[in-house]
Amino acid sequence: MASTLLSRRDLDFLLYEWLQVPGDRQTYDAVLDLAEQIATERFATHNRRNDLEEPVFDNGRVVLHEEVGKALKAYNEAGFIGAGMPESVGGMDLPATVCGALMAWFHAANVGTAAYPLLTVANANLLLAHGSQEMIDTYVRPMVEGRYFGTMCLSEPQAGSSLGDITTRAERQHDGSFRITGSKMWISAGEHDLSENIVHLVLAKVPGGPAGSRGISLFVVPKLIDGERNGVTLAGINHKMGFRGTVNTVLSFEDATGYLVGEENRGLPYMFHMMNEARIGVGLGATALGYSGYLHSLGYAKGRPQGRAGGDATTPQVPIIQHPDVRRMLLAQKSYVEGALALELYCMKLVDAHEELLLGMLTPIAKSWPSQWCLEANSLAIQVLGGYGYTREYPVEQLYRDNRLNPIHEGTHGIQALDLLGRKVTQQDGAGLVKLAETIYATCDRAPEEYAAPLRAAVDRIVEVTQKVWGAGDVALSLANATPFLEAVGHTVLAWIWLEQLVAVEGKDGDFYEGKRRAAQYFFAWELPKVHPQLDLVASLDRTTLDMEPRYF
Repeated sequence: MASTLLSRRDLDFLLYEWLQVPGDRQTYDAVLDLAEQIATERFATHNRRNDLEEPVFDNGRVVLHEEVGKALKAYNEAGFIGAGMPESVGGMDLPATVCGALMAWFHAANVGTAAYPLLTVANANLLLAHGSQEMIDTYVRPMVEGRYFGTMCLSEPQAGSSLGDITTRAERQHDGSFRITGSKMWISAGEHDLSENIVHLVLAKVPGGPAGSRGISLFVVPKLIDGERNGVTLAGINHKMGFRGTVNTVLSFEDATGYLVGEENRGLPYMFHMMNEARIGVGLGATALGYSGYLHSLGYAKGRPQGRAGGDATTPQVPIIQHPDVRRMLLAQKSYVEGALALELYCMKLVDAHEELLLGMLTPIAKSWPSQWCLEANSLAIQVLGGYGYTREYPVEQLYRDNRLNPIHEGTHGIQALDLLGRKVTQQDGAGLVKLAETIYATCDRAPEEYAAPLRAAVDRIVEVTQKVWGAGDVALSLANATPFLEAVGHTVLAWIWLEQLVAVEGKDGDFYEGKRRAAQYFFAWELPKVHPQLDLVASLDRTTLDMEPRYF
């Protein structure tokens, strides 16, 4: 029976036929087989229970149902937390591309439970990059073993995404440590009993430092030191629309002992190491949820009889997949989720290749595009099931609610838009945009002209509009319509990713490859044309939103 989580055939195609990941395929396949097995047998089995039995605040602690811990124990015993980390700290040293494929299974099976190791991996990778050897020995090794879990503590009740406004203080002590005092909000996995300890990475300001974000430093603040509480207390739990399996907390730091990571006032650049990894992880999670919804609705459409061919009441009912509009909705989903999965794995290949310039350009798209369009895939999955899809008896409604978080956390859709238009396309005199355009043009040179021509035209238009917007001489006006710019560039990137897949299936026969061709055809016919009206709007330097005074609402 085919999985309703992901398509292993698609993963194999992306890894081996398209990206051609170097190394030992036998090892990679064994790892992916085990990931699929644990995800199916240990994670998917309590996904619904996570939704129904939310984390509970009980006398200053978080209570989770027992299946979460059992699933994570199986994950840890498989060594998956250290899958991409060096052998020197107990990891497997697998390529990031393979680790992405591995993690996609767990996102699809149970995104709430999967978030605990996801955050831990990103936490450990930051410390490997910027922490001292003592920090690596004290905190990273136990995280790789699955004994410690990790978090990122950025936002505060009054600051939200405006990190320059945080007020958490770090007072230097005689022994070189710091006393951390303040409150942190929206902290996923901030308190639980799933691990021996929790390693919090906390942004705070040392008194006397520069104002705003330039005065932010980064600290390791463990929940426990020598088995005793370290001044980190649970102040509350946030009750979410979906994604309920990951407890989301308000934490209070009261003279908690913290240890400086790297240099003072460099906290935000260090934290971006974790945030950028988490942003690609969010995109992958959004993709997996959309993919699972697509597979559920595809299976339903093949088995649900309703209506008759040609309207002849004397003929047998046909499965609803026989109706063109249902096929339209399925084809749209397929183009979104398979395109997004390809994009995420491509980004991880860039991690393996240390292609930082192109990866930087693609990161806001890799986070935001799947969060928008794989959520739309979830909406279409509900529509395919009709009234049944809107009920809790079928999983597609939970998948939608779980996915609705992804356009919000790790930098909202609008923040990613400002990052792309306000930073990424202008840095190094536009080198990132030039690199992206050259990479897409190179694909066009290998592709059928009927697809290459409209894609080249979209890229040319993006370059032209970018120059016009930044030639206006008014930063506020240039950034006022950043969101349609992000969406236009995102759709162009996904058309390129589909063209890459189209080139990869050239000359290959069979239903799988024909499905790729038809999905690419759909994206170019139905989706890529949406780019031009959005770019026209951006190029017009429209002032509607900029000139809308709050008092007019």
